[in-house]
Amino acid sequence: MSDFQELIKSFPKTREYVRDFFVYGFKTRDEFKEKSPRTYDNERRRLESWLGEYVRKDHVANGANISLAIDSSLLDTNPLFRVWKTKSFTDNDIVLHFLILDLLQDAGELTAEEITERLLAEYEALFDVQTVRRKCNAYEKEGLLQKQKAGKTVVYSLDNSLALWIRSNDGILDALAFYQMAGVFGIVGNYLTEQMDFRNQSFRVKHSFCVHTLEEEILLSLLDAMNQKTNVRLEIKSSKNGIANTADCTPLQIFTSTRSGRRFLCGYVKRGRRFSCYRLDTVKAVALSDRSEDYDELLAMLERNREHLWGVSFQGKDRHHIDRLTMTIQALEPTENYIVERLEREGRGGTVTRVARNVYRYEVEVFDCNEMLPWLRTFTGRILSLECTAKSVEQCFYQDLQAMYRMYGIGEE
Repeated sequence: MSDFQELIKSFPKTREYVRDFFVYGFKTRDEFKEKSPRTYDNERRRLESWLGEYVRKDHVANGANISLAIDSSLLDTNPLFRVWKTKSFTDNDIVLHFLILDLLQDAGELTAEEITERLLAEYEALFDVQTVRRKCNAYEKEGLLQKQKAGKTVVYSLDNSLALWIRSNDGILDALAFYQMAGVFGIVGNYLTEQMDFRNQSFRVKHSFCVHTLEEEILLSLLDAMNQKTNVRLEIKSSKNGIANTADCTPLQIFTSTRSGRRFLCGYVKRGRRFSCYRLDTVKAVALSDRSEDYDELLAMLERNREHLWGVSFQGKDRHHIDRLTMTIQALEPTENYIVERLEREGRGGTVTRVARNVYRYEVEVFDCNEMLPWLRTFTGRILSLECTAKSVEQCFYQDLQAMYRMYGIGEE
């Protein structure tokens, strides 16, 4: 039986567990059905080691519910960044990491053979030339080293210009501290500030979605595909039933919900000849495929369609179908003019018309009116009438209203 290891080789598996504890949470050991109890115990122990001060245990009859309790408004950094810093390594990895970087600090440009010889001469560390070359090539790919040809030989060097530039510009560290809290790929800002022994003491973000960092590896692959205008194959695992499948599409834009913080990839599915959106937290892997010859045309088509998009759903009866919704509300004038202003501000392209004193009509055409229901319910008590060409939406709204009446005993004798 292998010993428990705090560090990990496979990030996607741990990403799934961290997301389960942080987003969903409140599950006991027996409620994690997809993995073995031993796997659950190992992931829980890792989580307690990385994020111990944020782990919350609620004891219940059949065990303990484990969750992550993080108040982003009190944090100077995203604690989930620690998950990115837990990759396992061998003894050779860690020794070569420090020795090569230390050697090249003042040595200028060296070949793999010269690096190997000086490691032995200056540090009494014996390594095979091929091992050193593979490590240097890996670091060149990661951007830690520079690689170039000098005649017929390949030389490696360490470029400290970024670190020197950051240290010589006082405001840059503050900018990086802000970026790690508010920007996409904030882990980059976090790495740089830590390298400079600088701690964020100036910025806090009231509404920050810490969990976004778990999706950034997937996001980077998608942005790379968009930049190259290539199609992709997505490996997706449903958040509802856990079923895994694949989807081929042309990635066009990333949508972010201002309400829930969820991020979606909007892509064009050629097989169905329609746009579709995929939640980033359900995408497990991205594989780039062939170049999309009509990428610009698809992007222009998406921009035209967005004016009829309420959220992320294009699921009309067919790809050309658009539903129309009309809502009439009461807003007392002038004391409740803020209601009318809210309709105009949040209506997403809908029109607001004053039809009588204290009565206003809101009209909009969208692909899927189902997405509007949570927003429509916020006007409960003011709605005089609601009509929709999608009768299922209209029926759902009034059925929910009747259920609420029964719950509160409204209308009963």
